[in-house]
Amino acid sequence: MDRGKKLTNFYGNKNSKIYMDLKDIVRENALRYLPAKSLFRCFGVCRDWKHLISTPFFAHNQSNSFHSVSGFFYQSQAGVPSFMSLDPVAYGVPDPSLKFLPEPVDIRSSCKGLLCCQGHTGYKAYYICNPVTKQWEKLPKPDADHGSDPAVVLVFEPSLLNFTADYKLVCAFPSELDGYEFEIYSSEKRSWIISREICFSERKLMPKSGIHVNGTVYWQTMGFGITAFDLISERFQLLDSAVGTLGMRNGKLCSAYVHAQNLVVNMLSNTHSNTMQMNSRAKMWEEMQPKIHVDISLPASSNNNASGRYGCGHGGVVFIGGDVVLLSNGNKFYSYDMKKRASKDLGELDIDTKAGIVGYVNSLVEL
Repeated sequence: MDRGKKLTNFYGNKNSKIYMDLKDIVRENALRYLPAKSLFRCFGVCRDWKHLISTPFFAHNQSNSFHSVSGFFYQSQAGVPSFMSLDPVAYGVPDPSLKFLPEPVDIRSSCKGLLCCQGHTGYKAYYICNPVTKQWEKLPKPDADHGSDPAVVLVFEPSLLNFTADYKLVCAFPSELDGYEFEIYSSEKRSWIISREICFSERKLMPKSGIHVNGTVYWQTMGFGITAFDLISERFQLLDSAVGTLGMRNGKLCSAYVHAQNLVVNMLSNTHSNTMQMNSRAKMWEEMQPKIHVDISLPASSNNNASGRYGCGHGGVVFIGGDVVLLSNGNKFYSYDMKKRASKDLGELDIDTKAGIVGYVNSLVEL
């Protein structure tokens, strides 16, 4: 064997990713995890990046990769939609007032980058839009009367196998039979369908409390309860509620409030605990441990639902989704990152006390 002879490398491949430039690695593996506003700022990096970000295929990948709560849409006291960003440098929309829609609207619900609004004129049509791309769709008139303050919940789950945004809009409306019925709009079928299920209950739903978690829509009710509607089986269930504002964390329904400067979060663990045998230790709600100390000064009265005027807040908590919690003290708002254990002052905002606040994901999802 000639040990002095240089060995030939038969395994090196110049097309391998280990030989890629840093900008190419970022382009192929990191860009899709950025929010929409940050991506638009990347237009100036080079022509290749601008072309890539502008393609429908990239928008599809980004909507499936970026799911972080970026801020909150709300209604100002003048009745104009506005946007509260968790980080104005990274998150934002070109027209927070949604003037690209054909008429003035009220914000109703939001899910994974899509926003549901309701017009002021005619039959008060629902609009589904992406405030980043300014794409929108007007839904046909529902068959039922949803009332002046409809309990609607937008349901949208991005799919790698579907390039179009298939979504549903679910509304619980008062029935003539002393209860609630459910009407569902499907973007796939382009029509409304009233479910055969009727929720016979004296509980009154809180319209702005609705949330979708894993195929089930939940609404808080007056009298410390929850009405759950399964979209697969189209069956409702009445649940006992934990104290606090409903939200989703780690893919589960949760309820959160602030008490004695501690953020208390309860996770829904067993929806059938009320059917268990007597003396069973099964609990419907499990408190997350340890409690999280919130270094934010909130008034003592906030422990008694001072934030309820902003939708469904309880104990200072207006919203909880993933690791993000939105807290309020009057018209002053704070965000709290449960993962970083850090709070941020979002300032004092001119918010309509009768309107709700909805979380928003800065996505490029296409309608």
